Order: sequence, then C-alpha cells, then structure tokens
Amino acid sequence: MHTPFFPGLRPMLAPMGSRPQNTARAFRQATLSQIEQTLAPALPAQLLDPPVAGDHSRQRVFPLPRTFWCWIWQVFQANTSCREVVRQVQAMLALLPHAAIDESTSAYCQARGKLPLPLLQKAFAASGRSAEKLAPAGRLLQARPVKIVDGSSVRLHDTAKNRESCPAASNQFGGPGFPLMRIVGLFSLASGALLAHLTSSLNTAEVRLLMRLEEHFQSGDILVADRAYGHYVLIHWLNTLGVDLVARLNARSRRVDFRTTSKRLGSGDGLFVWHKPKLPSKLLSPEQWEQVPETLTVRILHVRLHKPGFRTRELTLVTSLLDPQVYPAEEIFETYFKRWRLEMCLDDLKTTLGLEMLGCKSPALVQKELLIYLTAHNFIRWIIAQAAQAGEVDLERISFKGTLDAFRQWTQALVQVRGPGKQGKQKRLWRKLLETLAADRVPHRPERQEPRAVKKRSKYPHLNKSRRTYVERWSRNKRRRAARAKNNGR
Repeated sequence: MHTPFFPGLRPMLAPMGSRPQNTARAFRQATLSQIEQTLAPALPAQLLDPPVAGDHSRQRVFPLPRTFWCWIWQVFQANTSCREVVRQVQAMLALLPHAAIDESTSAYCQARGKLPLPLLQKAFAASGRSAEKLAPAGRLLQARPVKIVDGSSVRLHDTAKNRESCPAASNQFGGPGFPLMRIVGLFSLASGALLAHLTSSLNTAEVRLLMRLEEHFQSGDILVADRAYGHYVLIHWLNTLGVDLVARLNARSRRVDFRTTSKRLGSGDGLFVWHKPKLPSKLLSPEQWEQVPETLTVRILHVRLHKPGFRTRELTLVTSLLDPQVYPAEEIFETYFKRWRLEMCLDDLKTTLGLEMLGCKSPALVQKELLIYLTAHNFIRWIIAQAAQAGEVDLERISFKGTLDAFRQWTQALVQVRGPGKQGKQKRLWRKLLETLAADRVPHRPERQEPRAVKKRSKYPHLNKSRRTYVERWSRNKRRRAARAKNNGR
C-alpha cells in the first residue's frame, strides 16, 4: 500500500487492505451513535479501559466500553428495551463481514451485570465534577458553593429480592404494589449536576441518609433544604463541618415570636437562641449527644409572599448565616427560591429520562442501573454548561429535555462525517449544537405555578389485590356490548 511504484492503483487497493485487521478495528470502534466521542471527555481517560484479567478482559461482542455506552444510550432513548440495543448493534455489525451476533438479549444483560460497581461510581462522580467545572460561580451569598439536598422515591421491579431489600414502611399501603426505594441526592446549585446520593428503604429517614454524605461536604459550603432539615441537631452537625444551613422552619417543632428575639436585624429578621431538646436525638449516638451544646444561636427570617406561583403565602426560614451585612435577607430568600428549580432536576430524572421505575430484578443490578441514570443526567448537565458558557446565557434558561433531544439528533449527524478533515467538521457540528441550545432559551417564567397534582385520570379501578384473587368487575358497558353482539348474531 505504501509503495511509490503504483500510485494509480492505490485508491483501488486501499479498501481491500488486511481484512481481518480492518474488521477487528471496525468491530472495536462500533458503538451506538458514537456518543462516546462527545461524552468521553467528561470522564477520566483510562476509566473505561478493559481489565487485564477477569470479567470484560476478553474481546467479546459487548466489551466493557461498549456495554457502558450502550447502557447510557439506552437511558437517552427514554429507557428503551434491551432488545432495541441489541438490534442496533446487530445493524452496525451487519456492515462488517463475519460479524453476526445472536439476536437474544442474554449476552448484553450479562455484560451489564458484570460492570463493576466501583467503576460506575467513579464515572458518576467524574461526570458531576466535569459539569461543576464548567458552571459559572454564583453571585449570591459571597459566591460560596451552594448545595441543595432533596429526597424522592422510585419504584422497583416486583421481585422477592427487591422486596426484601426495600420492605414496605409501617405507614405504607401493605397490599399489592411495587417496592419503593428512597433516594437522597446532593445537587449543585451552580450546575444542576448531582454530586452524591444514597439509597435505602422508606424506613430510613432522609436526614439520616444526608448525615452519611459527610465526606461530600467541604468547609465553606451552604446547604439549602426543605422543612425536614431545619432543626437543632442538623444545624449543629453542619456547624462542626464548617457548613451553613438555609432551610424552611418546621412550625410544629419550633414556635417563632419576634417579640422574644435576642437581637432584631430588620423587619421579619432576627437572632434567636435555641435550647437543646430534652429528648436525645436518634440521629446521634449517646457520646455524640453529650457533645451537643446546650444553646444554639440561629437567624430566622419571615416574609409574606404575594406571588401566585408559590404554594405558601408565608415563608419562614432558619439559617446559620448570622451576619445581615454579609448575607442580606434578600439574597437568602432568593437562594432558597432557587431550590424549587433544583427540585425539578428530579422531574428531569424521573419523567424525561424514565427513572420513575427501575427495571432490574435484583438489588445489586438496581444500584448499577441507578448510577447509569445519574451519570446520564450529569452528562446532559455537562452539555448544558458548555452551551451556557458558549452562548453566555444563564444555565436555567436552557431546557434539559431540549438538550437531550438535540443531542440525539446531532450524534446522528456526527457519526456520518467522513473523509479528510473529519475532526474539524465534527468540532464545527458540536459548536453548532451548543449555539442552537443557547439560542433556544426557556421563557423566563418567575410566577409559573407547578402544583403537586396528578392530571391523568383512568376509568379502571386500582389493583388492590393479588392477580390470582382479583375478580374483574362486570361493568354495564360490557353488558351492553354483550347484548349488542347477541342481537347482531340473530
């Protein structure tokens, strides 16, 4: 091929080459839509290298890198079936000679199960850090890092192992249903990426799970949370870490009367001295409870809301940011109001990506599937951060669903780029994608109402018994159809 004596035959001989070597190279490089070309920079370079020995060490149809990216692609396609992933791989390998694979999903499912859990945890953490690096610094509260904690639950496949790992809570409906797994996530306000998470059954409180995420806090952070976190023990625990709290005050646990404030800082703004609860907290051990101080100075802010977009007309916050000159009340309220936008990240996960229900049938695979979902979410946040930086727009003005849809279409264009200057053409296409995302901004809707209500209705009854004992109701519509069919038969 490199001989100078037959330059005219070179274009004819080039496609022939060494068949086994070219086939093996193309086989290794074939992945779904080539998404790793654009998303791999968000991960460490050698993270997905195949191991020397053990699982995924031999060259198979689904090696470690291809299995990982196929699973990510599967989530991007609204959690499509494993069968579609196999069909996509079959379609790509059909272009190669002697590269036919079995049409069943067994090989792909086994390859997913063999993905190491520590590797998926590293990929998730790296994707969050990549999105965080591109996010702009905050302008509120002295530009300190702000993290938001929130909890949710997802349904699991109804198997004996999943029910054993996530048993029903005492106040949960005990009839037929799906096991529920609680998730507590730590989000970044700057990028919207998920930085850390923990899972458990509904029998474990969200605050207890948050306290297990101690290693993910750094001195100087500010934690924003809802009313479940605004209590004495958590404020003290965060103070020991050098972290401040901004949370909704739970009126049932603490009564607020600004006539008894120790120092008034303004209208609806004052310092209060809280006393240590009489009953020991179940969140701390007896030794830790002894170290809790007898008093704690907190700052409480109260405001009346007149915007119809919020569910409450009055809002009371408790915080450990005591200096009103350094941390004005307006900035504290504005930071707390951004918490609702971060809670919509859970909606992006559960509705847009399809995390509402995990389909794996064992607890070990459920944890891996969850990490794939969270990593895919952080990938989209990483793309959003690039678009916001390129277009100099606010991150909140770029749609998560719009970014996912545009990314799916652009990857199909990127994979079709051929010929000389391939890398330059792909870079121009990628810049065009970022420009499109930055131009297609979400309307600014500060008073948009997001009620927690279900709009979908159904004429069918709930399945409140097991399938074997459930007796289907004989409705009048069925009797009418049966009578009509009988009359037509005559």
